[in-house]
Amino acid sequence: MKVLAICAAFVASLLTVQPAAAQPYPSKSVRIIVPYQPGQGTDVATRYLAEHLTKAMGQTFFVENRAGAGGNIGASEVARAAPDGYTLLMGTNGTHVLNQYLYPSMPFDPEKDFEPVMLVSSFPMVFLTQPSAPYNSLPDLLRDAKAKPDSLNVALPSTTARLVLELLNQQGSTAIRGIPYKGSGTSMTDLIGGQVSVAIDTVSASRSFIASGKLKALGVTSLKPSALLPGGKPVAAQGMDGFQVLAWNGLYVPRGTPGTVVQKLNTELAKILAQPEVRQRLLELGHEPAGGSPADLADFAKSERLKWGPVIAKAGLKAD
Repeated sequence: MKVLAICAAFVASLLTVQPAAAQPYPSKSVRIIVPYQPGQGTDVATRYLAEHLTKAMGQTFFVENRAGAGGNIGASEVARAAPDGYTLLMGTNGTHVLNQYLYPSMPFDPEKDFEPVMLVSSFPMVFLTQPSAPYNSLPDLLRDAKAKPDSLNVALPSTTARLVLELLNQQGSTAIRGIPYKGSGTSMTDLIGGQVSVAIDTVSASRSFIASGKLKALGVTSLKPSALLPGGKPVAAQGMDGFQVLAWNGLYVPRGTPGTVVQKLNTELAKILAQPEVRQRLLELGHEPAGGSPADLADFAKSERLKWGPVIAKAGLKAD
């Protein structure tokens, strides 16, 4: 009888523990690390998607900002987090492609320390100038740059903008000078005021100035016309075959996160991104909705590394 009582107690303990161990994901709040300052484009889009994930998955998804070192601080925090699906990273082309070539050392490995979930969105850059400028296309700009190499200077408010100019110089055989800026606000002011000839920036930062006629767009850096800037002609269609530079956001989890968790996040996010109102809102925020499988994001990031490693090395670029 005593043995039977012990066995019964043991079985009862298993029955009480098993439901807790088998709780469906997510069973508590989930934080999404954005490795940049609040209010920046990636932050705003992530907060919007977090609201939809909360509604879809029945638990709170909330954003924490961990800015610094070009995104490396926030990304390294996620790389070290428990691989349980409760700490996510909204990675970017900076954290998962460019930084490893720009920084002398990295606190994480963008391939080995993360599991990809989905490419969430992307956005091209745009070449901008004053309405009165003597060029109306990229070929006009390149001709001017070659005829008067010291006459042009380009405002560069981001690392991605720097890469656009380097790729243009390398493919166009020019030596256009770039001037680093801390952000879009001052670069736009200087471009409108004539202190610089050209600026390279995101569509979201420049769209209102283009619409009001204060600036004109010479070309966007997507291979095809972008829904973000109707009428904007791709640089690739202006004699620069294959020219493409995209900034992008991709959702990642720490390496070792269960595949069921990765797949559930991918499935739910795909449903969210398929909603017309979500797609429209992301476009308004300056993001073209993306999608695909975890393997698609892994392959895309790998192709980006193969592309940008040589460009950065040839230009000798280093993080500020």
